[in-house]
Amino acid sequence: MARNGINKRELDKWAKNFVKESNKSLERAQRQNPLRVSAQLNATASVSAVPGAEAIEGSGLLARLLLWLDVRAQQNPHYINVSQFLEEAQLPDEDPSVLAFELEQRDLVKVLRNWGGPHEVHLTDAGRAAIHRMKKLRLDRAARLRYTMDAFHRWLFDTAADPAPVAPELFLTTHAAYFAGSEITETELDEALAHLTQYELVEYLDTEPVTVAITPQGASCALTGGSVQDHINQPRSGTTYNNYLPNAKGVIIGEQQHFTQNNTDGIDPTLFVQLAGYIGQVSPILGLPETDRVELERVAQDLHDEATSDNPEQGRLRQFATQLKDKLLEGATTMAATQGIQMAEQALTTLM
Repeated sequence: MARNGINKRELDKWAKNFVKESNKSLERAQRQNPLRVSAQLNATASVSAVPGAEAIEGSGLLARLLLWLDVRAQQNPHYINVSQFLEEAQLPDEDPSVLAFELEQRDLVKVLRNWGGPHEVHLTDAGRAAIHRMKKLRLDRAARLRYTMDAFHRWLFDTAADPAPVAPELFLTTHAAYFAGSEITETELDEALAHLTQYELVEYLDTEPVTVAITPQGASCALTGGSVQDHINQPRSGTTYNNYLPNAKGVIIGEQQHFTQNNTDGIDPTLFVQLAGYIGQVSPILGLPETDRVELERVAQDLHDEATSDNPEQGRLRQFATQLKDKLLEGATTMAATQGIQMAEQALTTLM
């Protein structure tokens, strides 16, 4: 059947010619400027670098587009122009044809191949099912946190080729700062950073404003291609403790590795060492007044010294860990503080 005076054979012929000419243009561009074209192609496919990004909820821009199409489809059940989404989202550098084809490859839309360009699409049944799943998934707090940890960790690795300081808030301006089409919040980013810091994949630097850098262990995690959870849960032959504790001025004052104690009290200081190191890392972002921050770091240093001594005393471990917990409860409200409180409680239970 003809549509707008064009029969199916003509449409098929046009589509084949369009793809053929596009491939020729790409080949010419690659010959003329191979580095630039390769960078553009890598940027288009970069979302797949994040573990789990092959699922639509992990593809920030595509997920947002799919949810936008859902709203538009309720107003217009026919073909919808993808260019309108890019105009509303103020993304002039994105190619609507590429986005449309990527959704079609996932069987989420059907593209209308007309003479004006393949910008118009309509949702498939698979697309509507994916939208329904994303709307439920975006409420899953654990899934959001896992994604935020993975996405930020990979973004930091790609952004800072060396351990250069980066403002973590810059992540929130990227396409990756969306999960299942919904925006990642500052609170969620703080919580993800708290976990990444705890496992020594990221470290805070004493700068103004606060910046972060990826650690050698974090770079190693990124190079494996797995998720942060895969790295955390992998079996390890031994435990290494790298605890960088700032002094009252925020200056790094030491590193303790492969420590052992020969104590007779049966005390395992592991969790106390981790607690002290964690507090030393996140103290700049807890939002405490300067005097309270200095005091918090002093107690963390006392706990670190006691926990790494040859014969740590149970009473002093309890005293310093309790002080840290109380100070966090009194003055800090961030997710990083909540993580510190939980670590203190966990360490204290080993003394009961």
